[in-house]
This record gives sequence, C-alpha cells and structure tokens, in this order.
Amino acid sequence: MSESGSSQKFSPIQVQLEAGKQYYWCRCGLSKSQPFCDGSHKGTDLTPLAFTAEESKSAWLCTCKKTSNAPFCDGTHNKL
Repeated sequence: MSESGSSQKFSPIQVQLEAGKQYYWCRCGLSKSQPFCDGSHKGTDLTPLAFTAEESKSAWLCTCKKTSNAPFCDGTHNKL
C-alpha cells in the first residue's frame, strides 16, 4: 500500500458533538461504528475512552488510534 493510501485508511472522521453529551471513542480499532465504540473490544485488554463534549461543535476524531490528543486527530495518521 502506498503512503498516501495508508494515511487515507486512517483519515479522521468529522462528527457533530453535542455539549454535555457523553461519548465513547473506540481505542481498539475493531468497532464498525468508527470513531465510536460498538462493544467490539470485548475480549481484548482495551476499553473505550469516555469523554463529554464541552461545547456543541464539529470535531475530527482519530481513527488511527495513535493520536497524542485522544480522541481528537492530531495528524499522526499522516506519518504512518
């Protein structure tokens, strides 16, 4: 796979977050509801990251699972 294909595979997903609502970001990469958890991590040592949106806004959530600013994309997928 080419480098651009690799980063494209892990491109962040834009979502609309609602202020005060709790979300569960998938850390395992197995969820079919990316970037959110669907319970597919069961049987692994990984658990989702729970977070509450501080404000209603559009956000780019990480899908490569290597971000240093979880659950938000920090561009790390471009280096994979």
